[in-house]
Amino acid sequence: MNYPDYRPRRMRRTENLRRMIRETRLAPEDFIYPLFVVPGSGVAKPIGSLPGQFNYSVDKAVDAAAAAADLGIPAVILFGIPERKDAVGSEAWKDAGVVQKAIRAIKKARPELVVMADACFCEYTDHGHCGVMHDGELDNDASLENLARTVVSYANAGVDVVAPSGMLDGFVTACRESLDEDGHEQVAILAYSAKYASAYYGPFREAVESAPQSGDRRGHQMDYSNVAEAIREVSMDVAEGADIVMVKPALAYLDVIRAVSDEVNMPVCAYNVSGEYAMIEAAAEKGWIDRDRIILETLTGIRRAGADMIISYHAPYACKLLQKQR
Repeated sequence: MNYPDYRPRRMRRTENLRRMIRETRLAPEDFIYPLFVVPGSGVAKPIGSLPGQFNYSVDKAVDAAAAAADLGIPAVILFGIPERKDAVGSEAWKDAGVVQKAIRAIKKARPELVVMADACFCEYTDHGHCGVMHDGELDNDASLENLARTVVSYANAGVDVVAPSGMLDGFVTACRESLDEDGHEQVAILAYSAKYASAYYGPFREAVESAPQSGDRRGHQMDYSNVAEAIREVSMDVAEGADIVMVKPALAYLDVIRAVSDEVNMPVCAYNVSGEYAMIEAAAEKGWIDRDRIILETLTGIRRAGADMIISYHAPYACKLLQKQR
């Protein structure tokens, strides 16, 4: 296969030729769309650092979820911002909480849509950390008890998938045991298995008002220098009963996505996080990049690295771009 007998450019000459040999394909079913839910009604409050994204009341979240479903997106993941925060995040497991209301409303309006719920406490605690704090430190096991209450509350509301995101030791076991004991064996677990302590989360923390009041999360989220540790974390979560494992963030961790995909024979999710979204939007606003092309290139790169599904704020817009390509 030496030149001139083999000429690779022959198969790049036209768009249809390029399509025929395309190795990685992006489709609406690859996406999960994140939604931020707040108290009230008729609320669609723009998020300043996430242009085009909103804090929605339940009724508006239903509309956004339905619009995503109409584009072929199979799933949404819900994040809640409560009316009241306290030291343990007790609003997270209230049956009348905003996420629980949104689960019921979306499943009623669009029963075919897969509804996922992020299960963490940083949005619900007055200190902004992911669980119960004792003497300035996160109490892992006390936080697991509250996590168990929360996922059961989501399951009672009709959620399809719970997504524990606090990187607590034993968090998958705590969720699986509590769900099974309460008769929710069919509720799946999307584990934030390799979640790094990242600077890419900044806009998200504005969206859900979850910035820590003191300190940071490097004591329980992963060091961004490590890959072998990610494999250990993922393997532990699989052994504990995770149905899907996640790598978060995505773009600076494509090698981790590939390593996890190669090592573990389980569905792999990547979270194309808020900072990654915001960088594209800011550069596009300046006219420095071609927004449409770079969105699809970025998302395809995440799939090519080994992600089976992608949580992305660009999901609805990307689906519209894909429709234009047909």
